Amino acid sequence: METERNPVSSKKKTLLKVPHTYTLIFIIIILAGLASYFVPAGEFERVKDESTGRMLVVDGSYHTIESDPVSFFEIFTSIPMGLEKGAQIIFYIFLVSGVFGIIRSTGAIEAGVFKGVRSLEGRERLLIPLSMILFSIGGFTMGMAEETIIFVPIGIALARAMGFDAVTGTAMITLGAASGFFGGMLNPFTVGVAQSLAEVPLFSGIGFRFVVYLFVLVFAIWYVSRYANKVKQNPANSVIYDIEQNEKQGTGLGEFPELTGRHKLVFLVMLCGLAFNVYGVFKWGWFLTELTASFMIMGIISGLVGGLQLGKLFDSFIAGAKAVTFGALIVGFARAITVVLEEGKIIDTVVFMMASGISHLPQALNVVGMFFGQAILNLFISSGSGQAAATMPIMVPITDLLGLERQIAVLAFQYGDSVTNSIIPTSSALMGYLAVAGIPYERWVTFIWKLILGWALIACVALLAAVALGVS
Repeated sequence: METERNPVSSKKKTLLKVPHTYTLIFIIIILAGLASYFVPAGEFERVKDESTGRMLVVDGSYHTIESDPVSFFEIFTSIPMGLEKGAQIIFYIFLVSGVFGIIRSTGAIEAGVFKGVRSLEGRERLLIPLSMILFSIGGFTMGMAEETIIFVPIGIALARAMGFDAVTGTAMITLGAASGFFGGMLNPFTVGVAQSLAEVPLFSGIGFRFVVYLFVLVFAIWYVSRYANKVKQNPANSVIYDIEQNEKQGTGLGEFPELTGRHKLVFLVMLCGLAFNVYGVFKWGWFLTELTASFMIMGIISGLVGGLQLGKLFDSFIAGAKAVTFGALIVGFARAITVVLEEGKIIDTVVFMMASGISHLPQALNVVGMFFGQAILNLFISSGSGQAAATMPIMVPITDLLGLERQIAVLAFQYGDSVTNSIIPTSSALMGYLAVAGIPYERWVTFIWKLILGWALIACVALLAAVALGVS
């Protein structure tokens, strides 16, 4: 899942040497502390919106106040304070990831995906679209990213058996999941976190996101299918033609479990659990606490019907939670940036300066600028949850001042975070599945760059439509 992203191992070579994500965030914390000595302190007046309960920034109320720079020691106390402020989100990530750890331990996900993909053998016209649709569901429900790595060998084996290449096999698995991640309708680790920080109802705007998801997925299916057909007609059209000549090999499909009755029961519990969560959010106004409890119930029942003993069930839970330590704790470190800006009384000054710089521009350019800013930031803060924690406290008041719905800030973050995940060399999911597939990074870029441009265009049009429609 998305929050499990870690820096690529130092043993792996990448084209771009980027410092550790925590190093970058710590440097930003220090710079924020230093800025409190030079940037004028100031604040906006805020009023409570009785209809929503949100605290809104009053336009035109910014005024300077007495400077109160943070001390050297306060720079370090900001980290535990950030962890404390982000505690609800951090534990939500840990606990929900633990639940998915239980579900993975039942073997249901591997067996179900293997069954679905294997049933498409000999039906190459359906292989790509159905595989991508299948994995996109994992993308928009549980932020599937690193999890795709174990399925890449299956995709490659089937693709080669049908006259395609390893790029096709890799793409139909990973870009399917990426399309769902882009849509993010029920993704608790990006949309859920960002919406909680923006104080908008969880999973609100799901209808709009679903429509955008369809465009993203259909474009990806067309793109991958078009490439695959070219390779089938002439293998020399493969971007890894020379590698393909040397890498034809066996499938190894027997290593994956068969789909059993227990596995089907696990899927039924998951389906009911996700449906119950959606109902709770929209009918009863559930927030993170209730969602976490519901996920816990779903995980325990899934583990029991999947045949796990209680000891194994909770071992799997701990393993799942442990796997997202990087992504969960980064939320607290990212919140420390906001803590320093608040303690130094300069966060409103930053908001005022940024809003003043773009307020004279059309709203269309404002929202597109937010999108590209998030896309660039994703190169450095590859954890979606961490990026949300770092940027939403600044983006939300800017949208208030510009008269935009807060949902627009969430969408700009969501699409900016998603659009580059399949091309940036700092994504451990990307570098992981390329390593498994034996595809050089530069060859992958040759294949995918036009898709990324297409997705960026879809995102920009979607954001403009969201502004025009007043999506909230």
